[in-house]
Amino acid sequence: MLEHRGFLTTAEYPRRIGPRLLVACALLALAGCGGSSSSESEPPAAGTTTAAAPTTTAEQTQTDPLAGAGTNVVVAPSTAKATALLERVAIGHHEGYDRVVFQFRDAGLPGYRVEYVQPPLTEDGSGDRVDVAGNVFVVVRMEPASGFDLNSGEGDLVYKGPKRISGSSAGATVVKEVVRTGDFEAVLSWAVGLDSKADFRVTTAASPSRLIVDFRNQ
Repeated sequence: MLEHRGFLTTAEYPRRIGPRLLVACALLALAGCGGSSSSESEPPAAGTTTAAAPTTTAEQTQTDPLAGAGTNVVVAPSTAKATALLERVAIGHHEGYDRVVFQFRDAGLPGYRVEYVQPPLTEDGSGDRVDVAGNVFVVVRMEPASGFDLNSGEGDLVYKGPKRISGSSAGATVVKEVVRTGDFEAVLSWAVGLDSKADFRVTTAASPSRLIVDFRNQ
């Protein structure tokens, strides 16, 4: 038999080369992984953008619950088809404002005038002095409006609530008292006594019909 020096037979080639090839491939794979253990993300591909989550500050998220409020007189005409009949008066306390609500029986609202006034406060018709708790006062004058239904022929009482409502009973902090100062010849007046002069905002609502006056309490 001839002796083959320096050459591998066909049968010997896979046995000699195979293990060496596997070792070489393993070394190449390790080199491709790199030696870093960093968890940095891959940079974006060309043409793409990355954006950080927007940051919000307290000023951006905080909104004024009484935007547009002020101390000027607020006046509006009537939207009721007849004399608006008062059913309910209520005081509420909310974050940033105290609320006074005048609720009426039918659709529409009387004309109204909301304004700061100087004491002493007097009752419409009689002229008698009316004392109201507080240091400053806002009068809500509504026309045509009444707590009595004069069309019934007997002047049926529609508003059956108190003529004086304490602000503290509702947890109010700036509204001290709400007092009726007049229900005479379809002119209805209520005075709101405040701890100190505050911005107010007048809004309306339907179903039921409501005239709403909010006073800033901070």
